[in-house]
Amino acid sequence: MTTQTPTDSAPLPYQDADRPLDERVADLLARMTPEEKRAQLGSAWVFQLLEGKQLSRTAAEKLLHLGLGQITRISGASDLGAVEAADLADQIQRYLVEETRLGIPAMVHEENCAGFMAREATIFPQAIGIASTWQPELAAAVADVARRQMRAGGAHQGLAPVLDVCRDARWGRLEETYGEDPYLISRMGVAFVRGMQGELGPTGVAATGKHFVGYGVSEGGMNWAPAHIPPRELREVFLSPFEAAVQEAGLRSMMNGYHELDGVPCGASRELLTTILRDEWGFDGIVVSDYFSVAQLWEYHQVAGDKAAAAAMALEAGIDVELPSTDCYDGPLAQALATGLLDEAVVDEAVRRVLKLKFELGLFEHPYVDRDAAEPFDTPQQRELARHIARQSLVLLKNDDALLPLAPSTARIAVIGPNADSSRNLIGDYAYPSHIDSLREMQEDNTFGVPMPDGMDLHAQTVPITSVLDALREQLPDTEVTFTPGCDLTDPSTDGFADAVAAARDADVAVVVVGDRAGLTWDATSGETRDRSSLDLPGVQEQLVRAVAETGTPVVAVLVVGRPAGSTWLHEHCRAVLLAWLPGEEGGPAIAEAVTGAVTPGGKLPVSFPRSVGQVPVYYGHKTSGGRSHWKGDYVDEPSSPRYPFGHGLSYTTFEVSGGELSAQQVAAGDEVGVTVQVRNTGEVAGDEVVQCYTRSRGTSVTRPVLELRGFTRVHLEPGASATVTFRLDTTQLGFYDRAFDFVVEPGEVEVHVGRSSVELDVSSAFTITGEPLRVDTKVFDSQVEVS
Repeated sequence: MTTQTPTDSAPLPYQDADRPLDERVADLLARMTPEEKRAQLGSAWVFQLLEGKQLSRTAAEKLLHLGLGQITRISGASDLGAVEAADLADQIQRYLVEETRLGIPAMVHEENCAGFMAREATIFPQAIGIASTWQPELAAAVADVARRQMRAGGAHQGLAPVLDVCRDARWGRLEETYGEDPYLISRMGVAFVRGMQGELGPTGVAATGKHFVGYGVSEGGMNWAPAHIPPRELREVFLSPFEAAVQEAGLRSMMNGYHELDGVPCGASRELLTTILRDEWGFDGIVVSDYFSVAQLWEYHQVAGDKAAAAAMALEAGIDVELPSTDCYDGPLAQALATGLLDEAVVDEAVRRVLKLKFELGLFEHPYVDRDAAEPFDTPQQRELARHIARQSLVLLKNDDALLPLAPSTARIAVIGPNADSSRNLIGDYAYPSHIDSLREMQEDNTFGVPMPDGMDLHAQTVPITSVLDALREQLPDTEVTFTPGCDLTDPSTDGFADAVAAARDADVAVVVVGDRAGLTWDATSGETRDRSSLDLPGVQEQLVRAVAETGTPVVAVLVVGRPAGSTWLHEHCRAVLLAWLPGEEGGPAIAEAVTGAVTPGGKLPVSFPRSVGQVPVYYGHKTSGGRSHWKGDYVDEPSSPRYPFGHGLSYTTFEVSGGELSAQQVAAGDEVGVTVQVRNTGEVAGDEVVQCYTRSRGTSVTRPVLELRGFTRVHLEPGASATVTFRLDTTQLGFYDRAFDFVVEPGEVEVHVGRSSVELDVSSAFTITGEPLRVDTKVFDSQVEVS
């Protein structure tokens, strides 16, 4: 039972909300037994606690009697609707608060990289699509909706944002990232964290930066494989978005990567999880293990001799909570303490951090769902936001002869392709329907080691999703729209080609919707564990596109994909190519609106789009010696440049960027410099342009990238209209780690380039940093942008 207070008016110190937070934490920690402390470092899957749709009394007495650190995915790993999830969350908290000795509530965590991963929650575009909007405020808006929905479902921690810098298009998790550039990722990540955490307290949700660090450049593009990153590049590129999230946005949780760096698994790296994260950056939140990664130190990486050694190694490194269920942090942790492998003080420090975050989230005063404040899920307003972001995320890669938007006189359209009539394939790998597929498969394979309760419906109905085909029919009620899939997503059969060719011949234009199926299952082609050695479309989709194009009918290729994809033939012979990524529940209508001209695409690539897998890695911010700038330049068999560069994206109108005036020709290190340009819509329809500012430093003591993104803004302009854009750069943004590994700004020339992509740099100028090198102690992560 809960500890009794001496009188109703005299709560114990940790129960007194008027006392300082640290005092409450210290008081509670001092009252805990060793067993109760260890329980705060563990977790349990929701289905370990279920009996039907209610809390199992037997399971509670077994798993919750000492308290518990976290509950894993009440909504995301069950078939519960929003109200049912809230009811179960309250049942769990009521047991913990009223029937355990100290009454410590649990944190509930959920997935949320494309919105709250729950049965009735809004499914937004996958993160790579959000990055393609180049509007951090939309990342914040997604996080804000997810925060409110998660709190309504009893959750307190979200396992997002993914802050991995991804420079390998083979990696299946590219879709979960914000792309290849540390600055763009940091702007999206910081905005997401702020939207997710709010003011914390009873309405906030702790965001979790992942996967710390370097997970997106794995060997061979394979999940869990080692990453080979030099120390300076690790600091300047891969750690940078995480550092910004901690220092700018106050990130409250971090998750380790599965992989290793130079022989040390990230989950066992004290250098990463303590020295850099806590000692250097001042992070005082919690570090949670990626699922099963503590046991991996023994079973997979084999740097620990058994689970007890793995537990000691992970805690010493800085992992506070083991997810998704308690394994190494149970009996093995007790063994490690008993045998002297681990000092009790290390456990105390981890428990202190866990308790502190629970107090910060208001769990002791507000352990139950606030039903009065809980808003409905997937409201019209939330769906409209999902559609708006899907519209903004669309990237028009190619549009020969202005094929798009389709002319109003188009009488017959042949819609072809395996993703045209699929609503399921519009969503990312961490959307609820995708993940329920994986739960079903992992249950069959006994991945969890514990059975799911009888009666759980792993085919439960989720939010409505309209396919591209249905959306086109709705958008074009007076046009003849025919459909044939032509082929399956991955099946090698070409039996449907004849029907597709016949349909194309009878049409004025063919809209071929091809791409991926995102998820973690064996039939998925993108997502976690679904890495590819080829960038061609899966199955015989490439051959289908070719057969359709050879009819002579103009082809619009719509790519619904989790990574850059499509052969040279596809991109050269389709007249128009529209990249939709994985656009979420409103992606079908957004695509139809773009194809028909109801909206004008304005998204830009957050990754360089390779010509072939042989170019990988290809990214804009390479070094002078990085293979795309030597004296012959190209490969023998193809150009070294990407098919479409970072920042690229066309429109149904045209834009011009001019000017480039600098506020000063010489500045001292630590001062500010401004660059002003004018952007004008020179076409005949309204549209958006993303104005991008890059720099290049010359004469430095260590080599620097040929270009680095420093600022951007998306501007909407009517035909003939113009705007003035000023980027204000603090010169400390231009800092780097010198040969002594100090973060410095050095004197020298800095080129400033402003344009519409990393290669369409319309205006250029230069200024000089004067004086002596300046060691920077407080970094500036963001530029200021003014639009008038």
